Amino acid sequence: MLFQVGDKVVYPMHGAGIIEAIEEKEILGEKENYYVIHMSIGSMQLLVPVGKVSALGIRLVVDQSTMENVLDTFHNGQPDTSLPWSQRYRLNMDKMRTGTTCECAEVVRDLMRRRQEKALNSSEKKMLDSAKKILISELVLVNGVTEAEAKHLLDDETE
Repeated sequence: MLFQVGDKVVYPMHGAGIIEAIEEKEILGEKENYYVIHMSIGSMQLLVPVGKVSALGIRLVVDQSTMENVLDTFHNGQPDTSLPWSQRYRLNMDKMRTGTTCECAEVVRDLMRRRQEKALNSSEKKMLDSAKKILISELVLVNGVTEAEAKHLLDDETE
């Protein structure tokens, strides 16, 4: 088994949660072990086949010092404003799929700054909401803060 009950993990494109259990389930006549992941934001629970964890990119949450570096990059890094919309969207989507905290934070930062300059289109609004939720969910678990406090860490210097 890759993870243990109690591990804090991130599921790319979904967010961070805690493994509550490892259960054997029979689905379509096949028995398989599943991680039961309780997401840190909302009351959603995910069942993830143990054998598919690597392919899905599920990883442990980052440590405190990595999160501090991510927040520093978030607040002080500079976005690339030269890309046309379609390239920017593709690049941001690729960053979110990697599941890395830093790349997710870059997407949130760049879209929040862009939103200050002009309104985002509906695709970018959705992407910002999704990326923000993912980043906040990991902040909640890494920093041991509430969802509201995590949002404040992001909105702090950028809004």
